[in-house]
Amino acid sequence: MPGLNVSLLIVDDEALVRMCLVRILIESGYAVRTASDGFSALAEIREDIPDLILSDLNMPGMSGFELLSVVRRRFPSIRVVAMSSAYSGPELPLGVAADAFYEKGTSPASLLRILEDIARPGRSRPVFRPRLLAPIWIPTNGRNISGDSYVTISCPECLRAFSQVLDKSAAATLETSCAWCHFPINYAIVHSALAA
Repeated sequence: MPGLNVSLLIVDDEALVRMCLVRILIESGYAVRTASDGFSALAEIREDIPDLILSDLNMPGMSGFELLSVVRRRFPSIRVVAMSSAYSGPELPLGVAADAFYEKGTSPASLLRILEDIARPGRSRPVFRPRLLAPIWIPTNGRNISGDSYVTISCPECLRAFSQVLDKSAAATLETSCAWCHFPINYAIVHSALAA
């Protein structure tokens, strides 16, 4: 079987598409997991890094374009196939960070050929280690309309920014979770000499 011992993560917001792909790919010997959007895909990757990702490009929340960009930066060894019905032909759409492209709705046999072509059996998988050694150092942004001090944090996991109101504690390192993907983040405040 072509997919023997190859783990695959399918990312698509349409449940019927996920279900059909799971059936086809399990029958072809792939170990398959699914995610309904980019954020849940990142959570799945944190649990266990797949060998391959098959991702739709047009999804709500975090699109496939964004997800594949994050995967390419953080997990460059994962092989990726982008899929969409908005583009036609076998050519990879311009600007998509993927190894191959599958036009949704075309022959499942062509998808299996694409996956077989990019799969590299025996390749060692990277080990994910949460980055908890050093906090992210960020400056305060001032005060919001309620008068609370706040910071803007860029998540190292999904690369999206969100605001965080500072509590009154004097802790050197603070903890929060990303507002988008819920990744745990340690951060510390850069205190300006002018603020004193």
